Amino acid sequence: MQDNGGHIVARDITIAYGDFVVQRDLNFTVNRGDVFIIMGGSGCGKSTLLKVMIGLKEPARGDVLYEGAPFWDSGEIQREATKRKFGTLFQSGALWSSMTLAENVGLALRQYTALGDVEIRDVVAYKLMLVGLAGFEDYYPNEISGGMKKRAGLARAMALDPDILFFDEPSAGLDPISARLLDDLILELRDSLGTTVVVVTHELASIFAIGNNSVFLDADAKTQLATGDPQELRDSHPNELVRAFLRRGVPEASAA
Repeated sequence: MQDNGGHIVARDITIAYGDFVVQRDLNFTVNRGDVFIIMGGSGCGKSTLLKVMIGLKEPARGDVLYEGAPFWDSGEIQREATKRKFGTLFQSGALWSSMTLAENVGLALRQYTALGDVEIRDVVAYKLMLVGLAGFEDYYPNEISGGMKKRAGLARAMALDPDILFFDEPSAGLDPISARLLDDLILELRDSLGTTVVVVTHELASIFAIGNNSVFLDADAKTQLATGDPQELRDSHPNELVRAFLRRGVPEASAA
């Protein structure tokens, strides 16, 4: 992994809905090429933090820096330009049911590029091939499995060649085999495309299979309790809550 001082830096972020604070004083760094895990128990604000990072919710305080440039403390035009560098896969895949997979993947290309129909078709075919869906261009979402929908959603997220991919619970609703295949695909794409990946998940199998950096959020403390490599946090972090989360069902003496 490269460590260039931070592809993404969260600086003193507090997230709130009115007077209700979800998380406060969040500070962490995502290096270029990381698979960065946002983890913690239910209700701790993992998905809400992701919304702050991708521009769907403004923090009550603090900012997210992309390559050193503030995101929220900038004009709307600059924020929109930064967001063009993102690709996002939501829990459901969020595919348009009335569109074929090719139409879903090609939507952003039609909206944000000057590519013609033939060029868009070629790009779409390539993106679907990358996620193992070559030949499925004319299928509709209701004609494919849940795992295939997630992969199609990933192809759409990659349509504009983003620098950063964001995933919200990518394994939700998948059987263990499909979840593992999706984890493998995330690593393959990271390695081949050099993309930085940010993943919201509480699934231990995925956390240890793909994550090399992370932040642990706690619902009771309403702040982060740890940041770093998940395996190192599991094995040696001084906070018992962090170790317990990462050792669920595994006796402490045999968790290494």
